[in-house]
Amino acid sequence: MAEVLSQQEIDLLLNKVKSGEEQNTSQNTEKEALLFDFRLPNRISKIQLRTIRSLNETFAESFASFLVSKLQCIVNMNVTSIDQIYYSEYILSVSNPACLYTFEIRNTDIKGILELNSDLALILVERLLGGNGTGTKQASVITPIEQKVLQVIAERVMLDLRKAWQMVDTYDFRVERFESDIDFAQITSQSESVLLITFEIIIAEKAYMMNLCFATFAFDKILSKLTSQNLSTVRHTKYAGTTSGEILTNHLYKTNLPITVEFGTAKISMKDVFELEKGDIIKLDTMIGDEQTIKVGNKPIFLGRTGILNSKKAIKITRKFELNNKTE
Repeated sequence: MAEVLSQQEIDLLLNKVKSGEEQNTSQNTEKEALLFDFRLPNRISKIQLRTIRSLNETFAESFASFLVSKLQCIVNMNVTSIDQIYYSEYILSVSNPACLYTFEIRNTDIKGILELNSDLALILVERLLGGNGTGTKQASVITPIEQKVLQVIAERVMLDLRKAWQMVDTYDFRVERFESDIDFAQITSQSESVLLITFEIIIAEKAYMMNLCFATFAFDKILSKLTSQNLSTVRHTKYAGTTSGEILTNHLYKTNLPITVEFGTAKISMKDVFELEKGDIIKLDTMIGDEQTIKVGNKPIFLGRTGILNSKKAIKITRKFELNNKTE
């Protein structure tokens, strides 16, 4: 039997409806479900992607400096995007014919593709062979001669990648082969995810694209090394636990500087210089007992006295050089 409401309860319900208090009770409060694709999990977190971007910005700076020296023109290079996509999507984005170099990281299962835009490849070939980059050759299959020229670029990319990734660990990037068809540059299955890093290279005010594509299925070991500590310091592992001042000081200790000893000076005419012969003596403006000036990099730093030590000529530092106490 249904419950019978009293007049007081009925009036209370009517008042709540009029005031709007019960208006939201009839609305569906369930949240809309979001689709999740289990085939493409984000293997790389946003924090790790920021570190990877930092590493590739370091690479871009180094590689751009190399291009400036080789092409003899202004070159700017920057990272435009870092994406995690299906390998099948990347395949569809590559033109045919293309300029592709497959590479690997030694002692790992990681493989990748270096993709040079066809126009970029032709510009690099022309400039490396002495041209000014204004050629009119249409984009086509890269010839064997052009492949040999571009091999220098690919090898340099591997070297600069190796240097940039030393901040995390020592990785040996090696070029495997050249491919003009993306179907033959198979680095992973089409259903797997890849890390696509896109660079913009500006040569003589013209922009070109270059891509690095990494298969991420074997990235777990590298990702485990991208810890929060590495993210904050971004320093080579051999420098762990040291400060920047200590690193600079250690490098200064290893720096070689030229040291010379000035026994004195003399003024002679050009006529006397031409008449000098073996055995002639030039009189200096210093005495035998005077201190000699010791220069470091052509700058006077110390004063000292010459002598013999262990049957070898030597000079003993006596004091620091000062302009006001230099022997005249």
